[in-house]
Amino acid sequence: VVICASGEAVRKIMLAAHDLGMTKINKDTGRAEYAFFNIQLFDSAYFGDIGWNRGEDGDGRDEDAKEAYRALMTLTLRKPDTTEYNDFAREVKRRALRDYGFDYDKENEDVNSFVGAFHDAVILYALALNETLEEGGTPREGHIITGKMWNRTFEGISGNVRIDENGDRDADYSLLEMTDTINGTFSVIANYYGTRKVYEPVAGVKIDWPGSMPPDDVPVCGFEGELCVEKEPLSLAAIIAIVFGSLIALLAMIAFLLYRKYKLEAALADMAWKIRWEEITFSRNDRRRGIGGSHTSLISRRSSTHSQQSVWDMNQQVFTITGMYKSNVVAIKKVNKRRVEISRQILLEFKHMRDVQHDHVTRFIGACTDPPNICVVTEYCPKGSLQDILENDSIKLDWMFRYSLVYDLVKGMHYIHSSDINSHGNLKSSNCVVDSRFVLKVTDFGMNRFRLDDEDKDIEFESHQYYQRKLWTCPELLRMTEPPLGGTQKGDVYSFGIILQEVVHRCGPFYVSHMDLSPKEIVQKVRASNKPYFRPSVDKSTCPEELYPVMEKCWSQDQAERPDFNSLRTTMRKINNRSATGNILDNLLQRMEQYANNLESLVEERTEAFYEEKRRAEELLYQVLPKPVAEKLKRGEAVQAEAFDSVTIFFSDIVGFTALSASSTPMEVIALLNDLYTCFDAIIDNFHVYKVETIGDAYMVVSGLPIRNGDYHAREIGRMALALLEAVKTFKIRHKPEEKLKLRIGIHSGMVCAGVVGLKMPRYCLFGDTVNTASRMESNGLPLKIHLSRETHKILKSFGSFYLTCRGEIEMKGCYILALEDFQTLQEKTAENWYEHQPDRVNGNKKSRRISNINRRRNERKCQQTKHSYQGQEKEAFNH
Repeated sequence: VVICASGEAVRKIMLAAHDLGMTKINKDTGRAEYAFFNIQLFDSAYFGDIGWNRGEDGDGRDEDAKEAYRALMTLTLRKPDTTEYNDFAREVKRRALRDYGFDYDKENEDVNSFVGAFHDAVILYALALNETLEEGGTPREGHIITGKMWNRTFEGISGNVRIDENGDRDADYSLLEMTDTINGTFSVIANYYGTRKVYEPVAGVKIDWPGSMPPDDVPVCGFEGELCVEKEPLSLAAIIAIVFGSLIALLAMIAFLLYRKYKLEAALADMAWKIRWEEITFSRNDRRRGIGGSHTSLISRRSSTHSQQSVWDMNQQVFTITGMYKSNVVAIKKVNKRRVEISRQILLEFKHMRDVQHDHVTRFIGACTDPPNICVVTEYCPKGSLQDILENDSIKLDWMFRYSLVYDLVKGMHYIHSSDINSHGNLKSSNCVVDSRFVLKVTDFGMNRFRLDDEDKDIEFESHQYYQRKLWTCPELLRMTEPPLGGTQKGDVYSFGIILQEVVHRCGPFYVSHMDLSPKEIVQKVRASNKPYFRPSVDKSTCPEELYPVMEKCWSQDQAERPDFNSLRTTMRKINNRSATGNILDNLLQRMEQYANNLESLVEERTEAFYEEKRRAEELLYQVLPKPVAEKLKRGEAVQAEAFDSVTIFFSDIVGFTALSASSTPMEVIALLNDLYTCFDAIIDNFHVYKVETIGDAYMVVSGLPIRNGDYHAREIGRMALALLEAVKTFKIRHKPEEKLKLRIGIHSGMVCAGVVGLKMPRYCLFGDTVNTASRMESNGLPLKIHLSRETHKILKSFGSFYLTCRGEIEMKGCYILALEDFQTLQEKTAENWYEHQPDRVNGNKKSRRISNINRRRNERKCQQTKHSYQGQEKEAFNH
C-alpha cells in the first residue's frame, strides 16, 4: 500500500490498517500480508509530525501505532552529507534568522531539500544562459535556453545533478525503516542515486519485515478472498463434460495445426513468386543486352577503382535496372549466380517476402531463376534512392522534409524487425528509395539464402567499391570472419545512425571533417575500435539539438546502449511532430510547393543548358556547312544541288611538305598543320568566303556561293590570298623555327555545281571543271606567288585595285595549253607595291624594259591564238 499524505493522515491510515489486521503476522505463513510505503514529499514539521508517538496529550494509541509502523517504510529525498552542503545549510539558517527572523534551531527543523534544489536550479539557468550568450543568443530566447538545460550533468550544492532528455531531474532518494523496534526510531536503510541509477543498501542494516520475511505479491486468499472459496466436489456429469470438452479442444487444436501446415505447404508449392524471363519486357537495345535493362537515376555516377580515393570525393551512384512486367515498371536486382537450387529454406524466404505488406517497405513481386538471368523483381520507386536525393544539390530539403523521410525509414525498419525477416543486414542510404508520392521505402532486404554466394563481378575483394559498401557496417560485424546471414538488429541501428549523419550534412556516408580518408582507411579504423572510437564528424551548429543524441546512441560501440527501432519510432514521432507546423494538409501542400519550386528551377537550369548546347551544336554545324544550307537542314528541308554561273575558287598547298613531313614526327606534322590552318581560319573570317575543306596540306576556299555576290567573289578571294601570303611569311614552325613555309596559291573563276553529299558527316561539295582548273593553277604555280587564270584576271581588272603581271605560257595536265595571261602574279595596288613590281621604271634599265615589251607582245599574240580553242574545250569539259 502506497501512501502520500500528511503525518496525521498517515498515522490514522496505519491505525486503521492495524485494526483490520493488515499489519499483523499471518499465523499460517509466518509473515505479514501487506507492506506500507509512505512518500514523504516535504521533510518539515509544517506538514505534520510523521512519527508514531503523540505522547500523553495524544489519543493514547501510541503502542498500536508503534506496532503498525513496523510495517511502514518511508521514501524521502536524500540529504547530502558533504561539507559543502552542511556549510550551505548553516548559511541558509543564518540568513533566515537575519533577514526573516526565522530560527531553524528554535523550531527544531532542518533546511528543506527543496532549498538546495532551488539553488541548483539557479546554477543550471546561469550555465544555460552563459552558453546561449556565447553563441550570440539573447536572454529572451527561452526555448533555446531551456533546450540547453536538458540532457546534461553539472556539479550542484547537493552533488552531481543530472537533467535527462525530458527536462526531469534524476534525484537521489533514501529509504527509512524502523530499525529500533524498542524505541520505535526510523533510520536510513538504503539509498538510490539517480545520476548513477544505483540502489545501495546501508551496510549492516536489514529491513525489519514483520515476521522477518517480505509479504507475498498476492495474499494467500487474494485481495478479496476470492482464492479461498471452498470447492464442492464435481458431479459425474460435470466430469464427463470436462473430459469430452478437453478432447474436443485437443482435436480442434490438432486440426488447426494440420490446417496451418497444409496452408503453408500449399503456399510453398504455389510458386506464385516465379517469373519467367520472357514475361519481363525491355526496350529493343536492352533486350539484346540481357539483364541490362534501363538504368534510371537522379544524378550522374562517377566511379573509380583507386584504393586511396576519398570517400566523399566519389559521388557514387547506384543505378536501378528497370523493366516492364504486366504493364508495370519494376525494379530488377541481378543475382550473380550460375544456377539456383530451390530448397525448402529458399521457398520459406519467398513466402516471407510475399507476406511483407507495409507502406514503407518495397513490395516483393517475384524472382526469376532462369540462368543466366537470375534476378529479384520488386516495386520500382521513380524518385531514386535517399542517397540520390541527399547528394543532389539542386533539391532543397528543409528539416521538416528530412524528418519525414527519416520517420518513414524508422517505421519501415520497425516493421521488418517485427516480421519473420527479423533484420535487414544491408541497410544504407542507397537501399532507401522514394516513390512518386515522396514516401521513403526500405528495399534490398531478406532472401539471404537465395542471395548466398552472390558473386558481384563488378566489385573485387578489397577494392574501393568493396570498402565503400562497408561504411554502414557496425564494428562487431566487421571483426567477424563469417558474419550472420541477414546481419543483426543492433547492426541495423548502427547503419541507421550513419544514415542520420548523411541526412544532416548531405556529404556522403561517414563524412570526417579535416581528414581525407579512403573507404579502406575508414573501415580499418572502425574495425580496430581503438578509443576514442572512430565515428563520423557532426557539426552541432547544423545538426538539430534533439537529433544529435539519437545519432550518438545509434552508433554506440556497446550494442546494449543502442536503442531498438520501437523506441526510435517513438522518439522520431515526437521530433517529427515538433518540427511540423500546421495541420497535415498544410504540410503536404507546403511539401508539394517546395517540390514544384525545385522542379521549376531544375527545369530552368536544364533548359539553359539545352539552349547552350544547342548553340554550340549550331556553331559546329555552321563550321561544317554554309549557314543557309544548315538552316534548311535544321528545318527538315531537302537541299537541292544548285548551279552557280560565276564563283572564284582558291587552292593552296605547302611547297616541300613531303620532305618536311619525312623529317618530322607525326605529332609534329599534326601540330604544324593545326597551327597553320588555325591561323588561316582566323584570317578568312574577315572575308565573304566559305572554307570547303582541307586535305593534308591543301587548303580550299570559295566565294560566291551559296550566297551570290555578283563579281565581288574574285575581289574577296584576291584580298584573302594576299592576307594569307603575308601571314605565312611570318609564320614560325614550332619544331623547326629556322625554316620558313612557302605557300603556293592558285585561283580560278567559273561555273560550278554545289550540293550536300551524304547523310553521315554530310559535306558541301563543289563539282565542275572550274574546280579542276583551280587545282591545276595551284599545282603548277610558284612558291610564295598567287597564280590566277584569265577569267579571274578579267574580273579583277574591273575593280582596278590589283596589280597583276603575266607569267607566261604553261602546259597543264588536261591536254591543252593555257596562254600566258591565264597565270598572273597578284598584288593589290598601293603606292608601295606598285614600284616594287616595276624594277625597270625604278632602275631605268632600258634593256630590261625592251625585253619585257618583246615578251609581252609575244604573249599577247599567243593568247589571242589559243583563246577560241580554250573556250571550246572548257565548255566541253564542263558539260561532261
